[in-house]
Amino acid sequence: PDLTGHEKFWLGNVKYNISRIHVTAVELPSASISLLPGSGIKLVIGNASLTIDMNWNIRTWMFKDSGRGTVHISKVFVTAIFSTPLDNTGPTSISLTSCRTTSGDIDIKLNGKS
Repeated sequence: PDLTGHEKFWLGNVKYNISRIHVTAVELPSASISLLPGSGIKLVIGNASLTIDMNWNIRTWMFKDSGRGTVHISKVFVTAIFSTPLDNTGPTSISLTSCRTTSGDIDIKLNGKS
């Protein structure tokens, strides 16, 4: 979905809109899944990266600008624990019990008219 909002800075209000968000690349060089006896599943993703392209525009009382942008997030590490009930009374269900995510680098490139 598009992201629209405003922020207040010392220059005044800045209105922004980020649209046409597309994930263009995902790399998972290290991923593993293991069973946790009696409780569920552990997913570990290491050193992943993600690239996103988007349109953006901003407007202040002083100027407005718009263009295309690319966000590259790298050195992403995720550890997630999923629980699976052990009863056989219904369909199998999985729920997220815990999740920890860290990212190392974020590179943002904005190309606009100004």
